[in-house]
Amino acid sequence: MNTTQRFTSVWDALEDTPAEAENMPLRSALMVALKQHIAQSGLTQAQAAALFGVTQPRISDLVRGKINIFSLDTLVNMASVAGLRIDMQIQPFPEA
Repeated sequence: MNTTQRFTSVWDALEDTPAEAENMPLRSALMVALKQHIAQSGLTQAQAAALFGVTQPRISDLVRGKINIFSLDTLVNMASVAGLRIDMQIQPFPEA
């Protein structure tokens, strides 16, 4: 008996619901962009925290990729403060 299950993305395999699976790549992309912005700007974690209006440990969590503790709203707000423009595409799911 073949019990191998296939998923369209790693997020589908990791998350419990399709909504959560759709949310994760967006959060991941925002976290990567914010981490790159901090590095390219030469900001310390304390400076980034002051810029984004969060604590330094929160920036540490961002830099270490703790995706589950950041909401999409929080990351969008941080990206906006950083001067990053977010471009979003919405498409229907492919037919199975």
